[in-house]
Amino acid sequence: MIRFDISRRGFSALLSTGWAAAILSVAAPASAQHMGPDFGAKGDDNQGSIELVDPKTLRVCADPNNLPFSNDKGEGFENRIAEFLAKKLGKDLAYTYYPGATGFVRNTLNAHLCDVILGMPQGNDLVQTTNPYYRTTYAIVTRAGSELDGLKTLDDPRLKEKPHRIGLVANTPPGNVLAMNGLMASVKPYALMVDTRVESSGAAMMHDLEKGEIDVALLWGPIAGYYAKHSSVKLNVTPLPETPGARAAFRIGFGVRHSDQNWKRELNTLIAQNKIELERILRDYGVPLLDESGHAIMTP
Repeated sequence: MIRFDISRRGFSALLSTGWAAAILSVAAPASAQHMGPDFGAKGDDNQGSIELVDPKTLRVCADPNNLPFSNDKGEGFENRIAEFLAKKLGKDLAYTYYPGATGFVRNTLNAHLCDVILGMPQGNDLVQTTNPYYRTTYAIVTRAGSELDGLKTLDDPRLKEKPHRIGLVANTPPGNVLAMNGLMASVKPYALMVDTRVESSGAAMMHDLEKGEIDVALLWGPIAGYYAKHSSVKLNVTPLPETPGARAAFRIGFGVRHSDQNWKRELNTLIAQNKIELERILRDYGVPLLDESGHAIMTP
């Protein structure tokens, strides 16, 4: 049985690129990694945690309108993963919904309204992260059959031979790579901060790519893969290679309270025992997966 809590809404300025993408955006200097609106704040998780709010229920903290990650209709890949985990644990499933903006962790996980965030990059101190269950990166998206078909790097000479329009969400890592290659003048910017209840920078960028208003889209891989898979136009999604000074790939795990050690160990065991099943869910949504060497994990 799946039980849903009342959605918790209240911020008008929400993050357009998704919770995972938002906490991976970077400021202009390549060395200044910005891990989200709450990054740098120490996790106040009410020391002496009771661990799980309800031992019989998997209680998930999620954004109510943030595909491909989650929504309140249960259509995202994190919804699918939540259902899978609940079944494995023999628990009911319930959500506490809150927009993925400043205060998300404070008003969900640390308020003891839920017990796990299903998409959290390692390196965010606000929560305690489990072992990663996938590794992904930003992606280059082009139209099949276009002049830039087969583009795999941002130092490709074709990008300088003639003007091309490049879609970029402001203050995300691919911008550093474009700057290194002298291509910032070619950028069509898309806002990082939008109200996700009514708009999506990722969806808008992919729509522009389909219509030929831009020639290349640079997006967080899970978003790029999802919209390419659902596009009426054939699009090619290529992982953005790692470039010194501009980290693009991140390991993603689950986020729990710092004091919830037993819960973290239980989730780590589930990740280790169900790696193939978790990767299958991610592939179903077009998420580009990388191994520890940075190579794409091909679909079996």
